[in-house]
Amino acid sequence: MQALINAGGKGTRMGACGIEKPMQTIGGKPVIERVVDALSGSRSIDRLLVSVSPHTLETERYLKGMGVETIRTSGEDFVKDLHDAFMNLEGRFVLTCPSDIPFISTAEIDKFIGHFEPKRMESLVALVDGNTFDKLDIKPSYTRDHYGSKWVVSGVFIMDREKTLRDEYLQEFFYETDRMEFAVNVNTPEELDRARRIFERMHVE
Repeated sequence: MQALINAGGKGTRMGACGIEKPMQTIGGKPVIERVVDALSGSRSIDRLLVSVSPHTLETERYLKGMGVETIRTSGEDFVKDLHDAFMNLEGRFVLTCPSDIPFISTAEIDKFIGHFEPKRMESLVALVDGNTFDKLDIKPSYTRDHYGSKWVVSGVFIMDREKTLRDEYLQEFFYETDRMEFAVNVNTPEELDRARRIFERMHVE
């Protein structure tokens, strides 16, 4: 399976801090590098592409220095950027992942991919139990009702690339998890600070 990391957004919620959101560091390593390491370590992923944009030129330079394949999109329209990236990938299904989930791991990505059944699924959506966010003292910006409980979309998907390019509806299937690896993201300075505290606590304990 091929994989796409989306790293071309404006990152407006992070504020004018002078550092692109994917380049914010946790434990001395840029968030984007942590996500790249997790996905590239999966035996189920045979090609990794990162979409960047004029908003993330520093990120693009950093990734090229790592030898990571990138594609530059506009960064203005998420759907168009996704289509542009998908046109440069191959195969029917693609795993997509945001660049702002610093604790995602190869093991959890492998479990997610292992849950996918290509013969009967058109897409797979990683949903995180709302109680996980309560335990981490995180307030997600958006929740969805799923069988009477609150869940949060992590941003990790497997999508039918061919149907997406044809703008066809994808029937959703769900991967339910309570793992913090899918829950923590960094869209704001507050979330970045919280992620750094979680990292420090993990490495002290």
